[in-house]
Amino acid sequence: MHNNQSIIEAFSVIAREKNIDRTNLGTIIEDLFMTLIEKKYGEDCNNFSVIVNMEKGEIEIYQEMTIVDEVLDSVTEISLSEANETEPSLVVGDPFIKVHQPSDFGRRLINTAKQHLSQKIKDVEKQVIYDEYDSKLGEIVVGYIHQIHRENVYVNIDKIELRIPIENQIYNDRYRRGDTVRAIVKSIDWTPRGPDIILSRSDNVFLNRLFEMEIPEIEDGLIEIKEVSRVAGDRSKVIVYSSDKRIDAVGACVGMRGSRIQAIVRELNGEKIDIINWTPQVEVLITRALSPAKPLNMFIDEEKKYVVAVFNDEDLPIAIGKNGQNIKLSSEVTGYKIDAVKESEYNNAEKEKSNLSEIDGINQKHLLALNDLGIVTCNDFLDADRKTLISIKGLGEKTLEKITNLVIEKK
Repeated sequence: MHNNQSIIEAFSVIAREKNIDRTNLGTIIEDLFMTLIEKKYGEDCNNFSVIVNMEKGEIEIYQEMTIVDEVLDSVTEISLSEANETEPSLVVGDPFIKVHQPSDFGRRLINTAKQHLSQKIKDVEKQVIYDEYDSKLGEIVVGYIHQIHRENVYVNIDKIELRIPIENQIYNDRYRRGDTVRAIVKSIDWTPRGPDIILSRSDNVFLNRLFEMEIPEIEDGLIEIKEVSRVAGDRSKVIVYSSDKRIDAVGACVGMRGSRIQAIVRELNGEKIDIINWTPQVEVLITRALSPAKPLNMFIDEEKKYVVAVFNDEDLPIAIGKNGQNIKLSSEVTGYKIDAVKESEYNNAEKEKSNLSEIDGINQKHLLALNDLGIVTCNDFLDADRKTLISIKGLGEKTLEKITNLVIEKK
């Protein structure tokens, strides 16, 4: 029995190092001994069973046989004389259970089993890691920076290596070996070397989770994050909503003297965060989203989800923002494509679009004659060749001058 215990102990040492659960280890050892049995007795070994008792440190191997006069199959049959050595009262036809010791398989087979065990445990360990992080997808984890390469930062959590690829880092993150780092588990893939766990700090979900951590009302479900749009490290826009009229959703997210939002901003290296109070009124929502710029006017096509927002000429750069960020984030967070235009350009465009038919003082006959030549707008008229205009029947110099003056006045 001592031999059994030393085998189990050898296996247990490997398992402890790899943090494998004892029940799991028992099953692995049973499978391994079944493999050894197949190697020794051939593949058709349905009459063998292996029972591993991890608590007692015992491995029991049983071979169910039938007592016969003449043994034709030594795997399933045993002679009466051999059976009677153990149990004198047995007769031909009786079942017989032969008990084997693990040591019967010889040192070489046991060593092979240990190697197999090591490999099995590595596989189980990889699966345990995969399952653990698969269940943490989209959650924040905290680890220590282990290595910094050009394309990846490697993070250690409980001796497990994870990585933050460059595209999942915030561009102004500064990493130092040994520093703690927070990120969300973005994805996990199987590779020949085991699970490849990708972390992200630039993902919108990371900002969502930080809000949940810092703002209890979000975690409690009193405030809902409707939408998030982000240029990681620079600026974010977050739409929040509370169905409880007593709760100021924006105020709760900002916190006393900005304490809550500041904690998030610090984690994101000074990323500016615009918090927007949700409303079903599209115009109001888009106006809030465009802040700090204030549109003078907006033209909304709800069907096409398209908006033209008109701004004071000097406010247009604020509306567009650095590298077009403000307008891009406002579009993303509201789901409307927003075009920002200067007031002066908008007015000119509108004037250019004005039709001759809108001008009082041009008679119907002249309008129809001009339309026949494709002259419809005021701009068409001013761009037209003078000879072409005079060639129109009933349009003399005087009438032409009168129409020209009316068009210029309109513009």
